[in-house]
Amino acid sequence: MKLIYKILVTLILINLLYGGDVIEPGSKAPDFVLKDAQGKNHRLSDYRGHMVVLFFYPKDDTPGCIAEVCNLRDNFEILSHKGFKILGISYDDMESHQKFKSKHDLPFTLLSDTDKQVSELYGAKSGLMGYFFAKRITYLIDPQGIILHRFDNVKSRSHTAQILDWLESYRTNN
Repeated sequence: MKLIYKILVTLILINLLYGGDVIEPGSKAPDFVLKDAQGKNHRLSDYRGHMVVLFFYPKDDTPGCIAEVCNLRDNFEILSHKGFKILGISYDDMESHQKFKSKHDLPFTLLSDTDKQVSELYGAKSGLMGYFFAKRITYLIDPQGIILHRFDNVKSRSHTAQILDWLESYRTNN
């Protein structure tokens, strides 16, 4: 009985820690269609010709998510000036997104992935917790739809700085 218990605990821990199938930089970003807070469909391919910050986050109106979206909001003009369109994705429904956007005066689009298919496609649905919350992960996508970079260790309070630091390094080296 102890052995079965140990095996179960080990499997659960592995499942919790497993990162899922993320998409590697250099890969084409898979297209998708999701609804925004007002029920309008957005296709990733609609953003071709623009740089895209595609960020997945766990849950509307939770502390880490508030810090992340407010950091992006407070730096929205800077990111827009650099050519970025910003799209946030979570499992929350349109009504939740509408309240969240309004409460925090968010100028960018939040998309509802209630069936979790897009999150799974992008490796943001992982482990046992992935059934309840999307993983915090961000992809930078170039104007041709190619993934330039993936942030696995998103710093909610300074995410814009992470993005701009990476962009500066990328432009310096390319």
